Amino acid sequence: MLAASSILNTNLPCSSRLHSSSEFSSSIPFLPPITARFHSSRSGSRSFQIRSAATKPAKTPAEEDWKIKRELLLEKRVRSVDVKEALRLQKENNFVILDVRPEAEFKEGHPPGAINVQIYRLIKEWTAWDIARRAAFAFFGIFSGTEENPEFLQIVESKLDKDAKIIVACSSGGTMRPSQNLPEGQQSRSLIAAYLLVLNGYKNVFHLEGGLYSWFKEGLPAVAEEE
Repeated sequence: MLAASSILNTNLPCSSRLHSSSEFSSSIPFLPPITARFHSSRSGSRSFQIRSAATKPAKTPAEEDWKIKRELLLEKRVRSVDVKEALRLQKENNFVILDVRPEAEFKEGHPPGAINVQIYRLIKEWTAWDIARRAAFAFFGIFSGTEENPEFLQIVESKLDKDAKIIVACSSGGTMRPSQNLPEGQQSRSLIAAYLLVLNGYKNVFHLEGGLYSWFKEGLPAVAEEE
């Protein structure tokens, strides 16, 4: 079984609570090298222009990682659906909504019948490494650092077989559609979860574009769980 790989930046569209160590290196501005080029005129005077040696910033490791994941999602024909289509598929075609948000967010509100398996969880251990990670998050003003849930696939497999029809959902959803500012689309927890599912043999995986934020905004059915 393949485990989830580290990814994510400080603010995936799914939640401001999602963070990982890779975000810190990607937050440093890219400074392209500068070159000076001299020009001579017919009169013999000389001038120079300063020109950047790079036309655009290099991709961060997180961006390169997302590009690979997006290519597999497209290859496996993972389809994105809006919230109304997701509701129809759930009611008429027995699709299951797999909510990968943290358990606390799930309990606050979720589509009826949704299954919760969080893809990220709060850092639980208190080893020297985990304490250092917490300190690194705190340095950036993040006091609830998260880590990959190592049991994500195991729990999903205990609830859903490989032929199950699944719509993966998180808070804001992300997108695989390219745009001028985001030529690779925008990664999210639900898209990363969808990648892990198809990578491990799930055949009918859809993705909720717009996320559960759009679900609630549209006033679609939702339930909460009391503590």
